[in-house]
Amino acid sequence: MDLIQQIIERAKSNKQRIVLPEAEEERTLTAADRVLAEDMADIILIGNPEKVHALAEEKGLKNIGKATLIDPLNCPKSEEYAQLLAELRKKKGMTIEQARELVKNPLYLGCMIIKTGDADGQISGALSTTGETLRPALQIIKTAPGITCVSGAMLLITKKPEYGENGVLVVGDVAVTPMPDANQLSQIAVCTAQTARSVAGFQDPRVAMLSFSTKGSATHEVVDKVIEATRLAKELDPALKIDGELQADAALVPGVGKKKAPGSDIAGQANVLVFPNLEVGNIAYKLVQRLGDAIAVGPILQGIARPVNDLSRGCSVEDIYYLVAITACQAMDAK
Repeated sequence: MDLIQQIIERAKSNKQRIVLPEAEEERTLTAADRVLAEDMADIILIGNPEKVHALAEEKGLKNIGKATLIDPLNCPKSEEYAQLLAELRKKKGMTIEQARELVKNPLYLGCMIIKTGDADGQISGALSTTGETLRPALQIIKTAPGITCVSGAMLLITKKPEYGENGVLVVGDVAVTPMPDANQLSQIAVCTAQTARSVAGFQDPRVAMLSFSTKGSATHEVVDKVIEATRLAKELDPALKIDGELQADAALVPGVGKKKAPGSDIAGQANVLVFPNLEVGNIAYKLVQRLGDAIAVGPILQGIARPVNDLSRGCSVEDIYYLVAITACQAMDAK
């Protein structure tokens, strides 16, 4: 069974409640129908009921009736959500009138549903920008305990079983924080290892903090940042298996790891790679994807207290379906 199917089966084994706040969007509704048909998750759709039902009928979607459908302009809990949102944002000057308007926004409404315990995760982005997806999540759900930095991980499924976890690597950050400082980089390491456990199913994440230097082979302030981030990550999660700074070959190739970093438990054995900044991460995963013919799954947002994931506006039905499964796996681990 390949990794994607394993993720789907894990989601089915412990159904989570996933909000899709863009229910009037054709790809989203089609993916929801497939999820419901396969009993992979409980789906909460946010949208105008007449439009949703009309679209479902037009597309021949037979399972949408199994979803919970919420009209953002006529939600029975709107006032309750508005009062809570105003309280959450009181220090930022939000009034109850502003909160009442915001909870009519499906992205805000979905996050309020999660905040009050009536859902486990949310996916948007088929119609919305990353900023529009993240803003309500950070204002309402906020970051996980001990975490202040949101980041994005990618699953790289390669044809090289000798590397990573039978050819699978989890890498980060590839999506959110352009130039993390040492503290943020340490959080990215901890969160990416957690994604490796909850989504990729790694029993034993082994984290390499990547650099152009291995164990002092070069000196530079950016190398110092990686060394400090490694130290801070160990403080943040003392049980984490992590080492750095390591060059990519020293992290992945056993013979190179032994030569460049003798005595390291991670060198040559890493299955989680943490890039020193977003520029490196984004370039690296796309090169592996295109030149190495790897499958790249993600980005998977991490660091939020409950999972909220972002789609590309060019996403396919299949992308949304897979991200429901991924979000469900994250939600199990976040409880």
